[in-house]
Amino acid sequence: MKVKIFVNKVNSKYIKYTVTYLEMTDLPNFHWPKTFKQKINILLAEKIPSWYFIYLYNQVGKDFYWTDWLHKSENEINNFINDKNIFFYSLIKDGWTAGFYILDYRQKDICDLSYIGLVKEAIGIGLGKYLLKTAILTAWEKRKIKKLTINTCTLDHKNALYLYQKYGFRPIGYKEFDKYV
Repeated sequence: MKVKIFVNKVNSKYIKYTVTYLEMTDLPNFHWPKTFKQKINILLAEKIPSWYFIYLYNQVGKDFYWTDWLHKSENEINNFINDKNIFFYSLIKDGWTAGFYILDYRQKDICDLSYIGLVKEAIGIGLGKYLLKTAILTAWEKRKIKKLTINTCTLDHKNALYLYQKYGFRPIGYKEFDKYV
């Protein structure tokens, strides 16, 4: 489905989009990704300051209309990212943060891969596949779960849905939304 964007009289955009909900109920049959050609590390972040999350969230999501967390209070952000059942991983490339993912285990027996993405400068060199495979395998290894969930929408990167399905997620539902941005 294509994204429909309408401009209203005060120069904000009215956007209609479709969210696809996906799940994986079995450990995938692929192995951990091979060492990447470039110097990279994926590190579990702890005691995360709200600015770090918001900065990465904005850098990764600014071209995809990620805005929900930009309107939250610092307290709401801190409560989320520092919850004992939330695990925040930073992708470090050549010493700088190139992306992140968040594993959310707040529901019993379920992990939600609630956020995953790369900054603009890291897109197109194979890091997305590397990060996604690592996130999936980490989710299944970190805790015993029965299901891994993720969602994407028509505003996200054009390859997101394809990659999620390629690595074992299957769609379980769709929902239409709209918002002003």
